[in-house]
Amino acid sequence: MANVIQIHEHGGPEVMKWEPVDVPDPGPGEVQIRQTGVGLNFVDTYHRTGQLGHKVSFPLILGVQGTGVVEALGTGVDSLNPGDRVTYSGVPGSYAETRVVPAGRMVRLPDDIPDDLAAAAFLRGLTAEYLLRRLYPVKAGETILVHAAAGGAGQIICQWAKALGAQVIGTVGTDEKAALVKGLGCDHPIVYTRDDFVERVMEITSGKGVPVAYDSVGKDTFLGTLDCLRPMGHAVNFGTASGQVEPFPLQHLHSKSLTVTRPTLGTFIATREDLEMASDAVFGVLRDGTVKVDITARYALKDAAQAHADLESRATTGAMILVP
Repeated sequence: MANVIQIHEHGGPEVMKWEPVDVPDPGPGEVQIRQTGVGLNFVDTYHRTGQLGHKVSFPLILGVQGTGVVEALGTGVDSLNPGDRVTYSGVPGSYAETRVVPAGRMVRLPDDIPDDLAAAAFLRGLTAEYLLRRLYPVKAGETILVHAAAGGAGQIICQWAKALGAQVIGTVGTDEKAALVKGLGCDHPIVYTRDDFVERVMEITSGKGVPVAYDSVGKDTFLGTLDCLRPMGHAVNFGTASGQVEPFPLQHLHSKSLTVTRPTLGTFIATREDLEMASDAVFGVLRDGTVKVDITARYALKDAAQAHADLESRATTGAMILVP
């Protein structure tokens, strides 16, 4: 038996229940892990509310990212051993003390990467890696736009982009968050609650616009994001903190030959080769200090409902984790 956070219906944080469940023995190609840290990511709120529109079966254990120690192996597993420290992303059901996971999705943690850092940074780091290096390879000297720059993913994107030689414009909600991201290498913080971010981006770029914009806010910002792009610019919507982007005419892209993508991390780490390549890159920037991750809050796993409420308040900054 192990305790988990699961839901029996979609809704607000109040639908999350702390309940015991049976933990099966690992089957062929699987491992059982005792979790030491669970990533708290905004995508978890989408699964809780049903915003993504996926058909699910209840009860549903929330969470897609975790870190822990291998306790038991299923048949055919020769890549891991009991006692190995591992981390993973994109395997639903992580809000659990103990769970069974496919061995092929596990990544062994280097000795110099602590469990809590992996829990806080792995999914966000993998996201930043594909956004900046593969979906749109950011080049030195380019000026880019990052919405929600003070969030867990935003902070990593800003730091990594700066290390790649980019000039970074970042939107935030308060002056305090502006000061925070300024210290992380964001060259031009914009307090969007006070200033028109489209006007400010065009001022900063002398009317040219940016070649790429990373938008994890969605509904409230995306059409404005398009207006921030230069001709042949690329808008990336990789999150919907304010709600899904509403339908708009494709003709809106015509005058500047814009492109739009709505990517998801899963497709960029679907193969073992891509997962290992991306993981090595993330561990590398964490190890050498290119990316620093501030774990701003630790919640007991049983208090995940409060963690969700705080996350959705949009008053938080940095990375937060759940501790089983």
